[in-house]
Amino acid sequence: MYILFFLISFFASIVGAICGIGGGIIIKPVMDAFGVLDVSVINFLSGCTVLSMTTYSVCKSFVAKDSSVNMKTGTPLAIGAAIGGLIGKELFSMVASLFASPNTAGAVQAFVLLLITLGTLIYTIQKDKIKTYKVTNLLACIGIGLLLGCFSSFLGIGGGPINLVVLYFFFTMKTKEAAQNSLYIILFSQGASLISNLVSGVASIDLTLLVGMILCGILGGIFGRKINKKIVDSTVDKLFIGLMIVIICINIYNIFHYGVM
Repeated sequence: MYILFFLISFFASIVGAICGIGGGIIIKPVMDAFGVLDVSVINFLSGCTVLSMTTYSVCKSFVAKDSSVNMKTGTPLAIGAAIGGLIGKELFSMVASLFASPNTAGAVQAFVLLLITLGTLIYTIQKDKIKTYKVTNLLACIGIGLLLGCFSSFLGIGGGPINLVVLYFFFTMKTKEAAQNSLYIILFSQGASLISNLVSGVASIDLTLLVGMILCGILGGIFGRKINKKIVDSTVDKLFIGLMIVIICINIYNIFHYGVM
């Protein structure tokens, strides 16, 4: 089973690095579907894997001086996302405490993620017909980042497609530019969430599984970055749309899976 989780982390991180979605939106629902680990453990493992991939990808792009991160808007978004990540973690804990079984919280996560993914799919298909904006206000950027971080942390996905939609709509970014800015935002939100988890304490986690998934996240980031540089925006969009369809199907399964457990 560990080998399977490592492969999931690796391929999810490749796609995550290419599209700028982090990879957690694949890792989280897929591992949920197996039903062998608690929801909180999956959240933590997914978050650590995404953080390792984004750390490599963002640092490598800055070192190679090929980063397209817009620091003027990206940094306020990232700061807001870090704060939102802490809020989202507490929000998940509150929701989980409302139910006798932690798996019910997993069903709630799957339902919210389904709605977000469906909305993202529709927007991505229609985005050429939708008017976009160019937000530059500092407080607005922080506020938008806060919402992104909150959703990402609550869902345990690290970042996901909602980042890209927000960057398309509010900041008029192209696909590959949005991908790099999304990874930059995810780095901050996941970093804050991880620190919070370590301070408050985490559930018992197999160290072999944790280290293996982190290493696979880094390897996925290496391969994903290389592939991203060789393909055009339209190819990234097609990959992203196909991925959203798969994630929608997995989340529908998870809603019923957790609903009957």
